[in-house]
Amino acid sequence: MSEPRTITVPDLALVVLVGASGSGKSTFARRHFKPTEIVSSDACRGIVGDDENDQTVTKEAFELLHTIAEKRLRLGRLTVVDATSVRREDRIQLVQLAKRVHVLPVAIVLEVPPRVCHERNRGRADRDFGPHVVSQQCSELRRGLKRIKQEGWSHVHILEGEEIASVSVKRVPLWTDKRGEVGPFDVIGDIHGCADELEELLATLGYVRTEGVFRHAGGRRVVFVGDLCDRGLRIVDAITIAMDMVAAGSAFCVPGNHEHKLARFLQGKNVKVSHGLEASIREIESLPEEKRKPFVARFLAFLDALVSHLVFDGGKLVVAHAGMKEEFIGRASSEIRAFALYGETTGETDEYGLPVRGDWASSYKGRASVVYGHTPTLEPEWLNNTINIDQGCCFGGKLTALRWPERELVSVPARRTYYEPAKPFLKPEDRAPDAPPLQWQHDEVLDLGDFIGKRIVSTPLERSVTIRAEHAAAALEVLSRFAVDPRWLVYLPPTMSPSETSAREGFLEHPEEALELLDLPAITPVGVAEAPRGVATDTDLFEARSEIEPTRETLREGVLDLGEDGLGGGTDGGVLPPEELLCLQAPRHDLAVERQPTRLQLLEDPGAREGCREAFEE
Repeated sequence: MSEPRTITVPDLALVVLVGASGSGKSTFARRHFKPTEIVSSDACRGIVGDDENDQTVTKEAFELLHTIAEKRLRLGRLTVVDATSVRREDRIQLVQLAKRVHVLPVAIVLEVPPRVCHERNRGRADRDFGPHVVSQQCSELRRGLKRIKQEGWSHVHILEGEEIASVSVKRVPLWTDKRGEVGPFDVIGDIHGCADELEELLATLGYVRTEGVFRHAGGRRVVFVGDLCDRGLRIVDAITIAMDMVAAGSAFCVPGNHEHKLARFLQGKNVKVSHGLEASIREIESLPEEKRKPFVARFLAFLDALVSHLVFDGGKLVVAHAGMKEEFIGRASSEIRAFALYGETTGETDEYGLPVRGDWASSYKGRASVVYGHTPTLEPEWLNNTINIDQGCCFGGKLTALRWPERELVSVPARRTYYEPAKPFLKPEDRAPDAPPLQWQHDEVLDLGDFIGKRIVSTPLERSVTIRAEHAAAALEVLSRFAVDPRWLVYLPPTMSPSETSAREGFLEHPEEALELLDLPAITPVGVAEAPRGVATDTDLFEARSEIEPTRETLREGVLDLGEDGLGGGTDGGVLPPEELLCLQAPRHDLAVERQPTRLQLLEDPGAREGCREAFEE
C-alpha cells in the first residue's frame, strides 16, 4: 500500500479550490484550513443576498469574495477561496489578484466524476438545481485542466478519487523566509571581483579559512548582498569564496543584477557587454576547459537557487541587493524580484546614460531594517531604518560590512581603482565638511500622512498611545504656526530649571536624577514672584524660610527666601537678588550647552551668579 500523498502550500498564498459542485471542496477546506482562512462564495451570497443559493447576487457575492481575499492577503494572511472556479476566466481573475498583492497562487483541483457529484447534491436540500449544471461544470473543468498550468499558478495539485480524503497538506515557509535564523550576521556589500579586499575584510571580521572555506569560530555567518562579479581582478575567486561559504553553511547570498546578466550571457542569451561584464567574460574564458565547464555549471546552479531577498532574525533584518519596499518584504512575485535586482527607477536616464534611481528609502516606514547595495555611496548612512553598504570598492572606495545585531560598520579600503565608473565617484575630500546626516536631510520635510487621522503609537514604556484625529489636527495647527525646528536652536531651554550635570556617562542631564532633585517634601507656605521688567519666566515656588543657607541640601528641602517684597533684596539669609533669581529660569545664551549654569551652580558658585548678573544688566 502506497504512502498517503502530501501536498505543500506556502505559509502565505492564495489557495484556490477548483471543482464542480458536490466535489467536496468545502469538506476539504474545513479539514485542512482554519475557518477564518476560508472565503466561500456561498457564504458571500448569504451575506449580500440572505440566501446562499441566490444566483441573482452572484456578481455582488464575488466582488465581496475578492475584496475579503485581497484584504487578508495584504495583511499577510493565507486565504482559501472555496468556489467552483471551473471556468478559466474565473481562475485568471484570482491569479491576477494574487499577483497584485505579491503572493503565490496555488490551485488544488478536486477531480470527481459527475456521477459522484450528482449523488452528493441529491442528498442536500440546498442543491435544487438540475444534474445538467454539474455535468456542464465537470465538462468545463476537464477542458481547462489541459492548460491550467499555463494560467500563472505557482503550484497546481490535481487530486482524484480516494486521495482527496487521504491527502495531507503541509505548510512550508517561502524561500525568502529565514526568520528562524537569528544570527549573528556580517552583511557584506558589493564585491565586484575584489577578492583581495574580501579576504582582508573576512579576516578583520574574525573569519578563518579552514579546508578552503572561511568560517567564524563564534558561529557568525556572512550575508552577501550580491554583485560578486564584474570589474575586479579576481572575479572567479570572489564568486568561488561566496559559493563555498554558502555550500558550507557559513554564508547566505542574494543575487545581484550583475550575476543575473552574467548568467544570461553564459546561457547563450543576447546581452550587451558593458559595465564590467567584459572582465568576467575574459577571466572565465581564460580558465582551462576542465575548470571552466564545472565552474560555469556550478555558478548557474548556485544563482538559480538564490531568491530575491532574505528575511532574518524574526523579521527584524531584510537583505536585498537593491533594496526592498515594506509591502514587498516576505512576499514573492516577478515584480519583487525585479525590484530586488535593479531597484526603483523613473524610466529616465541621466547625463551619464545611467538610469535615474527612485528614492524608495525616503518613504520606507517598515519596522525591519533593510540592508542593501547596488548604487555606490561614499559612506554608509542609516535612513529610515535602511542602509546602503555599497561603498564602491571596485571604484577605489571601500568594502563594507554591517555586523548584526550590533549595527557596527566595518570596512577595508580598496587597494586600487579597478574600474573607472561612468558617473564620477565622490571622494571623501569632495564632501562638504558641514553636510548634515542623511536622516537629517530627509527629516527637513514631514509627511502629512504620518500625522493626520487617528494614530496608535507603540512605545517602549506603554503598550500603545492613541492619538485621536481631532487632537492630531489641533496639534498640527499649533505646530504649523508656532513651532521651530529644535535643530535650529543653539540651546533648547527646559520647562523647569535643570538639575546639575549628570554623573552618567554620555548624558548632560538625565530624567531620573532630575526627578530625584525635585523629589521635595510637601510644601505649604509659599512665596510667588513675578519676573521684573516684563520678562516671562516660570513661577518659582519656595518655602519662606530665610535663616537657612541655600545649599544643595536646603534646596532639596525646598528652602529659599524671596524676601518681604517677593523678589529678594540682597544675599542676606540666603536670598538671591532678582537678576540671579531670574537666571534660575533663563539660560546663558553666551555659553555652550554643556557649560550652561544649573540652579545648583547658581546657588553655590559666585562666579556663575556674577556672569548671570552681567547678562541680566545687558
